[in-house]
Amino acid sequence: MDTDDIAPPPKAGDPTILLARQDLDPLSVAELTARIVALDAEIERTRNHMSRAVNHRASADDLFRR
Repeated sequence: MDTDDIAPPPKAGDPTILLARQDLDPLSVAELTARIVALDAEIERTRNHMSRAVNHRASADDLFRR
């Protein structure tokens, strides 16, 4: 399956792409640690949102099957 079938290709200004391309060389260990903490928090926030979306969809599907 082509990924274009799932989601449109990322835009040039996509924050995820910009984040992945950021040069990490100038960052100190403390800055890298802070970055990891922030990214972990964003991953958790995204997973929670995705879980709520899946649960909402399942609830809607159940409601309309009745």
